[in-house]
Amino acid sequence: MSVAVVTDSTAHLPEGFAERNGIRVVPLHVLVDGVVFLDGVEMGPAALAEALGKRRLVTTSRPTPAEFVKEFRAALAEGADAVVSVHLSRELSGTWEAAVLAAQEVGPDKVRVVDSRSTAMGLGFAALRAASAAADGADPAEVEAAAVDAVSRSETLFAVETLEYLRRGGRIGPAAALLGTALAVKPVLHMSEGRIQPLEKVRTMNRAVARLVELAVKAAEGGLADIAVHHLASPERAVELANRLEESITCPEGCVVSEIGAVIGAHTGPGVLGVVIQRAG
Repeated sequence: MSVAVVTDSTAHLPEGFAERNGIRVVPLHVLVDGVVFLDGVEMGPAALAEALGKRRLVTTSRPTPAEFVKEFRAALAEGADAVVSVHLSRELSGTWEAAVLAAQEVGPDKVRVVDSRSTAMGLGFAALRAASAAADGADPAEVEAAAVDAVSRSETLFAVETLEYLRRGGRIGPAAALLGTALAVKPVLHMSEGRIQPLEKVRTMNRAVARLVELAVKAAEGGLADIAVHHLASPERAVELANRLEESITCPEGCVVSEIGAVIGAHTGPGVLGVVIQRAG
């Protein structure tokens, strides 16, 4: 049985990963001063950083159910017997809900939708595990289970220069408690139960990098792990972080470094650093 895997643009899979693994990507929408662009297609990290630097109004929105219907039907028309669609946390976006509505239209017997409870490579690793299972001939339930299992073994950590972008986008929830003096510190946050939650505050980004390494080592639990480092407009610091992680964690595949796209970048701002740890099964 052939199973197609679909994800969304917030997975921020490194260049070529989606194509090589047969993963179909549905882009979210980025609005700059009201003009709509497709994330990763019509707007990338550099254009986003420029827009934010010029203090233009940047907002985001989910794909429409119709866009998912089109992608699901295209996958089935090209020979897939079923689709497993893996998306960013429903607590952060309506993307999962749009995919569910599309699945109901296309046929719940044909399409399964998974909430990754995360984003960036926390989502990306789940999509890759699903694609690997599909390539090995797994049936739809097994492909879905592979994605869900990856979700359970993933930890997403990140540090931002300021909480201002998360505050503007309404994405910080309980992390709002870090405001006040937060603009004078560098917040370290993580994904928990699908939400962005605060861990601690540090005084400098150098200390934030050190804490990300310490927390990632703890998350890896002393075993094998796949690692991804994300950044926006901070390539040198991202490479430094990746090198330190590779020195501290056994990572057979090496650390993947990927610049985050326009949707997630719009909510974190330039200078963000993120780490995703995918513990081996």
